[in-house]
Amino acid sequence: MSLQTKWDAVYAEREREVTAAKVLIENKHLLPFEGKALDLACGLGGNAMLLAKNGLDVDAWDLSSVAIERLQQEAKIQNLSITAQVHDVIDNPPKARSLDVLVVSFFLDRELCATLIEALKPGGLLFYQTYCRDKVSKIGPSNADYLLADNELLSLFAGLRLRVYREESVLGEHKQGFRNQALLVAEK
Repeated sequence: MSLQTKWDAVYAEREREVTAAKVLIENKHLLPFEGKALDLACGLGGNAMLLAKNGLDVDAWDLSSVAIERLQQEAKIQNLSITAQVHDVIDNPPKARSLDVLVVSFFLDRELCATLIEALKPGGLLFYQTYCRDKVSKIGPSNADYLLADNELLSLFAGLRLRVYREESVLGEHKQGFRNQALLVAEK
């Protein structure tokens, strides 16, 4: 089964309710008032819709044609300016210095990180959130290739200026707090 086929099947079964990632919801006050944004590996486009509602010129890329079609329909219903495309980011990453805002949620390809940094314009912002290896539940992928090691997100984007970081790991009361994931906002 190809990756596109796998993700088409996942998105064909997902409910309609779409939300943005916590990293973007909680830190949207850091967004610029205008500029070019990319929701990379956008899925059903919760991040893209939040970005468009905040006045940004938004591209949304995903490998799944099902996800992109559903995002295009929802953007039309909500009258949002989003250019949603079936796009393989591994084969065709964003161009250098082309983005004011880059959002990546629940996607991890370590070899792409340097290219993502390069895609940001000076002063550009990266909003990143994904799963960690040190989890209190089995949510998210089980393959370690798609899970962050402790504090790894900080090292993957060490060339950027840190603005927000959160990773609670398995400390303390597991039923409270932000668990199983790490999030980062960083500026070029």
